[in-house]
Amino acid sequence: MNPISLVISDVDGTLVTPDKRLTEAAIKAVKDLADRDIGFTITSSRPAFGMRMLVEPLGLRLPFGAFNGSLIVDPTLKVLQKEVISASAARMAIDALKAPDVDIWLFTADRWFVTRDDGRYIPHEQRTIKMTPVIVSSLDEFTNDACKIVGVSADPEKLARCEIAVRTALAGRAAAFRSQSYYLDITPAGRDKGTFVEMMAEHLDISTRAVATIGDMQNDLAMFGKSGLSFAMGNATDDVKAQASHVTDTNQNDGFAKAIDRIIARA
Repeated sequence: MNPISLVISDVDGTLVTPDKRLTEAAIKAVKDLADRDIGFTITSSRPAFGMRMLVEPLGLRLPFGAFNGSLIVDPTLKVLQKEVISASAARMAIDALKAPDVDIWLFTADRWFVTRDDGRYIPHEQRTIKMTPVIVSSLDEFTNDACKIVGVSADPEKLARCEIAVRTALAGRAAAFRSQSYYLDITPAGRDKGTFVEMMAEHLDISTRAVATIGDMQNDLAMFGKSGLSFAMGNATDDVKAQASHVTDTNQNDGFAKAIDRIIARA
């Protein structure tokens, strides 16, 4: 049984509650890891600035991964590594996402661009990442520095069809995964939460088998596949649960903290 030296957690649907709160149990769980000299960090489809509010309460000291691991920053948000979507792939993604009832957002390393201010999920995203979007007439002029492009829709079936179309159009040129049923994220090719696991293992000079991961969505499967131990949240879909080593409770019922308890008991 390999000892665990590092825990990497997803954020939304995993570390935080459905209303985006850190519970006292989650904060204590991270402190319990530190007390046992087990490292902890996070990776998310969020932008780096959308995770800054987690740094102090969790006492984060290690680099963390934004945009599914394609942007890596230190706890001061200093950029350590950055990959962007190629400009041609970004333009293709925008074209592929153009459909009725689908909004398109573009994120650079430090800004969020939208073409309308009345999108259904804009208030939700503002509350989540604590940032106001920049409203522009066209996203085209920002495709040279796109870290993430998001298709947003309240129709999950339509977004699932968009996911297939986008993956087909961008095969090998960018990654496309839903981070929520209503968000389809397009991020740089060759970078994902699995490559973040590898980077952190190298950074700490440990084996990836000594890394435990916790997540709830399809974009978390890449880190499940690279880590020695993985936990799917109880609110994850069955296909995500099937690819994890273990299943914990939901994010409404401190599933993250319960997973950490099991990791500590195993250590």
